[in-house]
Parts: sequence; structure tokens; C-alpha cells
Amino acid sequence: MAGLAFLAAFAAASSLAQTTNDSTSAPNVSLPGQQNPFLGSAPEGNPTGEVLQIDFKDAIDRGLRNNLGLLLASDQTQTARGERWKELSELLPNVSAHIIESAQTESLAALGFDKLGSFFASPGGKKFPAVIPAFNYFDARASLSQSIFNFRNLERERSAVESLKASQFSYKDAREMVVLAVGNSYLQAIAAGARVETSEAQVKSAQALFDKASDQQKAGLTPAIDALRSQVELQTRQQQLIVARNDLAKLRLSVARIIGLPPGQEFVLTEKAPYQALTPLTLDIYLQRAYATRADYQAAIAQVRAAELSRKAASAGHYPTIGIDANIGDIGVTPSHSNGTWQVDGGINIPIFAGNRTHSDVLEADAQLKQARSQLGDLRGRIDYEVRIALLDLNAAADQVAVARSSVDLAEQALKQSQDRFTAGVTDNLEVVQAQEAVASAHESYIESLYAHNLAKVELAYAIGDAERGVKQYLKGVQ
Repeated sequence: MAGLAFLAAFAAASSLAQTTNDSTSAPNVSLPGQQNPFLGSAPEGNPTGEVLQIDFKDAIDRGLRNNLGLLLASDQTQTARGERWKELSELLPNVSAHIIESAQTESLAALGFDKLGSFFASPGGKKFPAVIPAFNYFDARASLSQSIFNFRNLERERSAVESLKASQFSYKDAREMVVLAVGNSYLQAIAAGARVETSEAQVKSAQALFDKASDQQKAGLTPAIDALRSQVELQTRQQQLIVARNDLAKLRLSVARIIGLPPGQEFVLTEKAPYQALTPLTLDIYLQRAYATRADYQAAIAQVRAAELSRKAASAGHYPTIGIDANIGDIGVTPSHSNGTWQVDGGINIPIFAGNRTHSDVLEADAQLKQARSQLGDLRGRIDYEVRIALLDLNAAADQVAVARSSVDLAEQALKQSQDRFTAGVTDNLEVVQAQEAVASAHESYIESLYAHNLAKVELAYAIGDAERGVKQYLKGVQ
């Protein structure tokens, strides 16, 4: 399905958005070895005895609360926020305090004073004592360390700010993806519901034909082949009904998984397969909207800015840094016998040679910057592609709906005429069976064209970055 292709493309794009530097990487919500997280959820609450009535809006709202892909994107945004605070801490003052009180002795012998005693005799000819008697030491002190000028840390903090912006845009794009996933799943389910209703009607029609053929065979009006043919047609329609009901049940489970319903919760989807014509705007207008509003594109731009700042930060490894350290406190034998002291140290650190560490950082930053720019260029082209594809699908699906609707009317007219001819004895029921198959095929084409048309609206809304706000309006034919 086209909608699932969009989800697969997004998962691939999310993994490609990763860079090797954590400070400039975009949030990646894909989990290795697991299904696409946008097809799962964290169930909300416990199942209740009531049957929930879920319309399209309610399904989207539940998905935006519980969808796993969105929850993971939110967590990674928080991680990016933590990375930004980590870089900011390098620019802020670091203040600490400590209180120390120590009672100790010291071994002069261990320090070599016993050997010095042979050269410097103490008064009275005594040697140096082996151990200094116990003494007290007390120090209460507050310390401050502040970077005055460190261009590398400054650029790293600015890069972290851009990475946070990219993560926030990725979260917004995840919300758009949830709307696409929910919309595609919901539309598939209601299309399956329409197939069940159509199959049930076809079973009733086939049953009526079989009953009539059996009665006419018993009356000697038609050969046994007519009864057998109508029985085969009836069983074929019954098998299709079984498959349609099973598909509907599985698709309903898929909807429940995506929007986070508790396992076992009974619900019904209240929407039907609507058709509302949507007159598309020009391609240029849609492209302008997409480049201005698509969150993944804004995230890619922020990633490029973050990579550029990381490149500057790497080059700043050659620059000198200025810092200051200060402390003030009380020191003495005991707290009651102490004196206030303070110290201020300021200095400049000039890097001369660090084993080409800065050169390696610059090479890595250059590679990350090239990667971010390449991904941005690819995404711009992909947006153009997705908008064009969505417009083509929308126009084609609208034409398919018109043709399919006409085909249904014609097939039902042909069925009615063939039934009348069979009743009048003009022809056998082969003509009726063929007409029933034509009706079934026409209804399937109509259901598929309705699904394709509505999905094309959802994909167009996502392609221009307007899914969360615009999907419900697009389905009603409003832009």
C-alpha cells in the first residue's frame, strides 16, 4: 500500500539522519530488529465493558497520545535537551564548597628524615623523631571556576542548541507520521468493512439464485448444471465473505495497536468510506508550503547549522583559552582557631601541540557537515517527489472513483436484466453468474478507488507538512 511505503520511507530517513557526533545527530525513532514503531503503541488504560465508538478524529487523537513512534521521539527530544545543558554547563560558573577537618600523624622516617638526622643533629644529640605527634587540620572553603574565553565550548553550545531545534522539529514530524499511520490504518479498516457489506449482499444474491435454480430444477424447467453452477457461485461468495471478515478483524486489530487501545477492548469504527471531491491547488503552491512547513525539512536545516557550528568548534581547538579560579575560606587547627584566606588565579592556556587532536576533530566535523548537507539536498528532492506523487495519485484516484461508480451502476443493471432473462426462461443462469461476478468486481474496484482517493488526500497533507491540521479537512474536500 502507498501509505505503508510512506512509513517505510520515513523509517529509512530516520536512520539515515543519524550522524556520528551525538551533539549534531537527529532523533532516530527506529529500533533495530523491531517493527516500525509507528505501527505500535503503549496501550492506554485497561479494557472496559463498553463498546467504544471511534471516529476518525478520535483515532488520530488517541494515536497522538499513545503511538510508540511519537513516544520515542519525545524521549529523544528530552535527550537532546540534556545534551544542550551539558554543553552549556561548560560556559557557566562552577561553584563548589567543602569542609575538611583532619586529625593525623606523619611518619618522618617514611619521608627520609631519619637519614637526614645523621647530618643535622637535633639539640642534645637526639635524632629526628620517627613520627610527628598527632595534629589537627581544619579547612572550610568555597571555590569558583569560570571560563572567561573558550571559543570551542561556545560553538559546541550553539551547536547543541541547533541539535535541540532539530530534535523538536523531528518530534513535530513524528506527529505528522502518526496522523499518516492512523489515517492509512483507519481507511484500510473501513474499506475492509465495505468489502464485508458488499460480500454479504453478494452472498444473499447468490443464495437467491441458487434457491431459484434448485426450484426450477425440481420442477423440471432447468437442467442440473444450472443448480450446480449457482451452488458453486454461492460457495465462492461465502468463501470471499469469510476472507473479508477475517481481513476486517485483523485490520481492526491493527488500528487498535497504532492508536493504543487496551488489548481486548471492544470498539467500532463509526466512519464510512466517504467521497468528497478535492480540487487541488497548483504544484508550486504545494511545494512552497512543503518547504516552509515540513518539520523534517526544518529539522534537516537545523542539523546542517549544528554541523557547521561543530566544525567551528573543532577548529577552535587551536585557539587559546582564558579561565579564572578562585576560592575563599577559613583554615586553621580547629574551627575556633582558624583564619580567613582567599586565592584568585587567572591564566591563559595556549595550545601548541596536542598530537594533531584538533586536526582529527576538524576532519570528523567536515565529514559530518558534508553528510548533513547531502541529506538536506536529498530531502529537498524527496519532498518534491512526494508532493508530485501525491498529486498524481489524487487526480488518478478521483478519475478511478468516477469510472468505478459508473461501472457499479452498469454492472447492477446488467445483473438485473440477466436475472429477468433467466426468470423468463430466455437463458440459463450462466449469464446471471457472470453478471454477479461483474458486480462483485465493480464493487471491489469502487471500494479500492475510494480508499486510494482518501489515502491520496492523507498523503498530500503529509507531503506538504499539514497532516495533523489538514487531514480532517481534506477528507471533507476542504483545503
